[in-house]
Amino acid sequence: MWIPALRRFLLLVAVVGGGTVVASIVLGLLLGASLPRSIALGYYLVGSFLLLAGFFFGNRGPVRPRGDADTGGIFFRAGRRVRWATREEHEEAINSSALYVVLGLVLIFLGIASDNRHSLF
Repeated sequence: MWIPALRRFLLLVAVVGGGTVVASIVLGLLLGASLPRSIALGYYLVGSFLLLAGFFFGNRGPVRPRGDADTGGIFFRAGRRVRWATREEHEEAINSSALYVVLGLVLIFLGIASDNRHSLF
């Protein structure tokens, strides 16, 4: 069970990390920045975004909207129907949060490793 999960996680890191590198190189060339610095900043930005996403996914409340249609306007939500989240929804929120946080930390570490302004050793 752990080997396929690790394989999927490494594939996810490769896809997100590779996409970040490509976007960082393109933006770095357009802005005239050095490539190692552009890649490091891209990793920092995407990693920080994923950390924030993990925080917000993990802090969802215990209620969910019932149905697709929401009655009322933006400021006045009279008659809003809600339901309690199921156990599976709670577990999914925690698992998604953990995945985003770990992926964000890995990308920030890759940014630290690829940053040419500071040496690790």
